This record gives sequence, C-alpha cells and structure tokens, in this order.
Amino acid sequence: MVKLLYLPLLLSLSLSADPLYSFKSLSINYLDWTKSTEKKTAHKDFTYLKIDGGFGYEWIDFFGYISLENPTKSYYQEFPNNRRYVGFADIDIEIKNNFKLHIQDFYARSEAFSVNDFVVGFAYRYQNSSGFWIKPFLGLHFTNDTYFDGLNGFMGGWTFHLPWKLGDQKFALFQWNEIEFARDKKFYQHQGSPIGDSKSYGLNGAMSFWWYISDATCTGLEYRYAKHKLGSIEYQEAFVYNLKYYF
Repeated sequence: MVKLLYLPLLLSLSLSADPLYSFKSLSINYLDWTKSTEKKTAHKDFTYLKIDGGFGYEWIDFFGYISLENPTKSYYQEFPNNRRYVGFADIDIEIKNNFKLHIQDFYARSEAFSVNDFVVGFAYRYQNSSGFWIKPFLGLHFTNDTYFDGLNGFMGGWTFHLPWKLGDQKFALFQWNEIEFARDKKFYQHQGSPIGDSKSYGLNGAMSFWWYISDATCTGLEYRYAKHKLGSIEYQEAFVYNLKYYF
C-alpha cells in the first residue's frame, strides 16, 4: 500500500511554480459522539490536533492532512483512550475537460489497530462562478488493515463546497461522503472482524458548517456519520467543534 509516501514528492512539485491556489491551516478539534452511539459502540469523545493544506495547478490538485488524536494520552493506553495518528491524501490529475485521475489514501495507526484505505479511479469536478464546486468520484478500493489485506470492492462518493456571504461575513457548507460497496463478504463474516456482519457496503462522511471570522481564523460545526465503518455495524454519529488558524 502507498501509505502517503508520495506526499513529499507532490509537496516538492508545488514549489516549482506559482500554484493557482494554495492554503495550509492548523486546527484544534473536539469530537463528541452522541449518547446513543456511545451506548452502541466502544467510541469515546476525544480531542485532536490537525494540520492540513492543499494546492492546485492546471494539471493537478492536491489536498492532505495529518492529525493527532488524544494528544495528551499515551500511545499504549487501552483503546479508545489512547493516542492515534491519522493521515490522508487526495490527488486529482487532469485528464481532459475536468475529468480526473483520482487517487486517495487514508492511513491510521494506534497500538490497537492500523488501517490503510487506498482508492484509485476517476473523478469529475464542476465549479461555477460563485465559488461552488462539487467532485464526484468512483474507484477501486484496496484495504490493508489489522484484519484484511487486498482488493475490497469499490468506493464512490463526492465532496462539495458551497460558500456564501451574509453582509461582510463569510460562511461555507462542506461535505465529504464515501460509500463502499461490493466489499469482500468473507472478511466481514470473519469472527475476528469487529464488523463481521457480512455486509458488503459501508457509509462514511461528514457535513460541516464554517464561519470565516477573519482571513486567518475560522470556526466550524461538523456532523460526523458512519455505518458499517469505524469498527462497528451500527449507525454512528457525532458533532465536531473546530477552531482553525490559516498561516
């Protein structure tokens, strides 16, 4: 699996010429699982620190982040009260007329488990003059984690960003949504798997509302959801409170 090894190369490419856009930010976040989710799963609330950024050229767009969950905890504490490391990269290479070669890679590691979800396929990006954009994608899904290693069906989904102004205040609505399907049922029937219910699909995503307080700061509220994902067969939901600084 790729495990984000291409990130240094892509970041070095960004220095070769002026990009069409670029950004980077540092945020502190608190994820608050609903009481019903905590009753049905082993999830516990946690704080995480996150650094993210991206850039775009005519031929490539890149977004990535690295986050540290439970930063004040020990890596060797019992899950879910332990420290965890997470990384993500999203790359779109222009083919023609906003059709893209799409690559994304998610990696998470703790003392209790590790997971790497790698997707390669195609995407299309639509953007209008008001700043709204949406990008649906579909690709092959490869999984390498504590329980499974290999081709694991397909992943499709979308991301979109809808900005607007109210007076001189700036706001935005953002969503990312992933649907896994045609997964390897043998894996999900295995008793060692925490989601061993033989389901061949999974849902994972979030909807965020952002208020850009200034050019350097923004705050947000995020609704997080998942089903047949994150180590549980249940529908899971949480609210994430964010404070972000752009630098």
